[in-house]
Amino acid sequence: MAMNKNDLINAVAAETGMTKINAEKAIKATVNAITGELSNGGSLTLIGFGTFSVVHKGERMGKNPQTGASIKIAAKKVAKFKPGKALATSVNPVVAPAKKKAAKKK
Repeated sequence: MAMNKNDLINAVAAETGMTKINAEKAIKATVNAITGELSNGGSLTLIGFGTFSVVHKGERMGKNPQTGASIKIAAKKVAKFKPGKALATSVNPVVAPAKKKAAKKK
């Protein structure tokens, strides 16, 4: 199941006891703060959740899939998210490897 903005607002309101209007304001303020920091070339780290940053992608050559002609793809900046350890392990829990039995000595 995918969560959309309204689902997120409802979840924040339920978790915090805030009204839906205040939860929506809080989410908008958070998104605006992240967007502002990234647009200024900065990064934002939320310990345990992850890091939002901006990376520069250089100019490169590509192909038009319809004609096969080579085209130049301009350099650009892109937003990047790297999940923190807590988020990564909650999404993909680490399973401990099975212990090997000790070899008996004779």
